[in-house]
Amino acid sequence: MKISVNNKETELLDGNTIAQLAIQLELPAQGVAVAVNNKMIPRKEWETYAIQKGDNLTIIKAACGG
Repeated sequence: MKISVNNKETELLDGNTIAQLAIQLELPAQGVAVAVNNKMIPRKEWETYAIQKGDNLTIIKAACGG
C-alpha cells in the first residue's frame, strides 16, 4: 500500500497500523510524534490506528539543543 511519509512516497510493507509503520521505519521508541492527514495521533492509539491507502503522514522527531 502506498502512502506519503514526510512528503515522500512510501510502501507500507506489513500490516496497516502506525505501530507497524514505526517498526518498518525503525523509529525510536521515544521522542517521536505522528500526524495522519494533519491530525496528531496519540501514541496509545498507534497499535490500533489503521493507515489507509493514500494517507499523508508527518513524522516529527524531537531534537535537543538550544
